[in-house]
Amino acid sequence: MSPEPWSPKSWTSKPIKQDVVYDDDEGVQLALGKLEKLPPLVTTQEITNLKKSLKNVALGKAFVLQGGDCAELFDYCNQDMIEAKVKLLLQMSLVLIWGANIPVVRIARIAGQFAKPRSSPMEVIDGIEMPSFRGDNINGFDATPESRRPDPSRLVSAYFHSAATLNYLRASLSSGLADLHSPLDWGLGHVVTPSIKEKYERIVNRVKDALRFMQTVGIDTDRGVETVDVYTSHEGLLLEYETSLIRLLKDPIPAATTPSSTTTTTTTPSKSYYATSSHFLWIGDRTRQLTGAHVEFFRGITNPIGIKIGPSMSPQDLITLLDTVNPTHEIGKVTLISRYGASHIATHLPAHIAAVQQSAHLPVWQCDPMHGNTQSTPSGIKTRHFSDILSELRQALEIHRAAGSWLGGMHLELTGESVTECVGGAGGLTEEGLGERYTTFCDPRLNEKQALELAFLVAGFYREMEVEGGGGGLNSI
Repeated sequence: MSPEPWSPKSWTSKPIKQDVVYDDDEGVQLALGKLEKLPPLVTTQEITNLKKSLKNVALGKAFVLQGGDCAELFDYCNQDMIEAKVKLLLQMSLVLIWGANIPVVRIARIAGQFAKPRSSPMEVIDGIEMPSFRGDNINGFDATPESRRPDPSRLVSAYFHSAATLNYLRASLSSGLADLHSPLDWGLGHVVTPSIKEKYERIVNRVKDALRFMQTVGIDTDRGVETVDVYTSHEGLLLEYETSLIRLLKDPIPAATTPSSTTTTTTTPSKSYYATSSHFLWIGDRTRQLTGAHVEFFRGITNPIGIKIGPSMSPQDLITLLDTVNPTHEIGKVTLISRYGASHIATHLPAHIAAVQQSAHLPVWQCDPMHGNTQSTPSGIKTRHFSDILSELRQALEIHRAAGSWLGGMHLELTGESVTECVGGAGGLTEEGLGERYTTFCDPRLNEKQALELAFLVAGFYREMEVEGGGGGLNSI
């Protein structure tokens, strides 16, 4: 059966989850009309370059590091916070490159990760019922009915805050923020744990030795070591916003030639629809219904896409979903972001891997060890235990390896700030210390020390595999 015709707005005929109900229809149309006329936030060439990189990840030739805030706020659009996140990703990627001896694709949850799904559209605060905070591009965080009212003008604000973030991100990278000639200039921030700092500095010294050798023998590649690509991503939750930034690219494709002629005289246009709000979008665990609006939207865009998969996803539904969003079986087009929880991954991941291996699909496999391990303290503070995050990541690595599959990446909620939101790690943060600097507006994030520890964990595993040819565990870093 042929699929139904697709258009950027065909999703509007499908049932939708996590939709936003505005009481200002005129304001919505004005906002979306303005967005439709604004330039793309990212270019189609950048999107194409990311697709090529993710194809290499799917083939086991690269690793993808994706990370950033759970819920990005407009206030995060400032120099210090942007630099802190990017520097942390650069530090982590340097560790991973050293460990796995393969290129690392860097994707930040930045410049658009404003909207968040919620378990309930309403909540009661101080006895007053009001809409839940859905993200800065939808409503305000202040606990008043007026602040929580969905405001369509925030859609335009989201665009301009994303544009400003991207502008500074690109300018910083082109100005040498990622220059490998002086990686220590990135700074270690608040990373004061001696063992972590020593390991990082040892890797940095090895990289500098290699660069000095390249310069000595005359093979220094100049710009190749002075900058890197950092791509942007967010959950494609608010479909009205995403649709307003769809841009059509028409590629002339030569018509088929006849056996008697090698000259083509006509061309047929190939339509490629790009979601230009970001390089990479993903579908969340709450919105991946096979017949739903989000899957319908995602099946028509040219961008590489992610799909969160958890315990509620059956192996058969997973293959049906892959067939729907990637009917041509494009390698690396889809990133499967597994999020089961440390106590459930061994039950579900092997069957999902087996189903994909028996299909014609070759996706990127990425572990999200964060979302399945969220819990609350007795006092009601939402947190995650670093030991659970490590456990799920370690199990994912071992399960993929045992199945002959390639775990090509990890997807983390993290910040470059010294927050106190996740319990454990080398700093020994306890539940009693969570209140010291608990600043997230949604889910708890890894701080810079904890995130760097995870990078060392993965780097040590892959380096051990390279040295020993397999075997061994993850604890000999």
